[in-house]
Amino acid sequence: MSNQFKKIVAIEPVNLTADAQERLKAYADSVEMYREPPEDDDEIIRRIGDADAVLVSFTTYIGKNVLAQVPNVKYIGMCCSLYAEESANVDIAFAREHGMQVTGVRDYGDRGVVEYVIYQLVRILHGYDYPCWTEKPLELTDLKVGVIGLGTSGGMVAEALNFMQAKVSYYSRTRKQDKENQGIRYMELQDLLKENEVIITCLNKNVILLHDAEFSLLGNKKIMMNTSIGPASDMEALRKWISDPSNILCCDSKGAIGEIAEEILGQENVICMNGCSGKTQQSYELLTRKVLENMERFLAE
Repeated sequence: MSNQFKKIVAIEPVNLTADAQERLKAYADSVEMYREPPEDDDEIIRRIGDADAVLVSFTTYIGKNVLAQVPNVKYIGMCCSLYAEESANVDIAFAREHGMQVTGVRDYGDRGVVEYVIYQLVRILHGYDYPCWTEKPLELTDLKVGVIGLGTSGGMVAEALNFMQAKVSYYSRTRKQDKENQGIRYMELQDLLKENEVIITCLNKNVILLHDAEFSLLGNKKIMMNTSIGPASDMEALRKWISDPSNILCCDSKGAIGEIAEEILGQENVICMNGCSGKTQQSYELLTRKVLENMERFLAE
């Protein structure tokens, strides 16, 4: 490693392992880690201060108003998924223009998401501690499942359900030939919604694909599961769809529902454990390793 940072500041909880602070000391003269999210931009600026490296999770947005006032920063490490600049919670374009490098990670909590999907479907289909979806318990076998978004987690979900002999199809911006070779069918979004009993959304943050027209195609007596960090549906359209008691909405966190979460959480057909299925000990370890590797590469350049 050719040099070190002068100061690393984690401006909020960043979901690294318990020993991460000690490990970070190998990369900087000093390390400061905050245990609560900042309340506003002024607090972010105060926390960063004269630091030249910043760590952030997915809960706080660092925009140009902040970046313009922290000129010492040369590196921002996103301790969360970075798929595209437009969905990032850092203004990457502004950072790049001002000589700040932003890195993120991918594919660290996906196995927990797959386990959550299987768990939730099994308890609904069999009636384990939840009213059975049909008159008699069902297996995953032959269940018609459509996956929207076939990135890493969506692909793993599709493969797991395909292994369990569900009838799996998918919609994605790009075709995934390797998945199609396994028997996972590509379908246009409209057809996917009409033909499947279960819809699972695995989309990037801030991607809203389901509106009134899509819910009309989906119809009733369906299960919808959102594994995304944020909502995948228009709020008013989702509110109308879930008002039919024959429909079931599943997600791990309130954030995956959206702004109407508090309004609909009391309904029997809304299942939310208010946690994060991707947050496991294994995911923390993998996230920590990838965050540190990103810092090593930056310092070695």
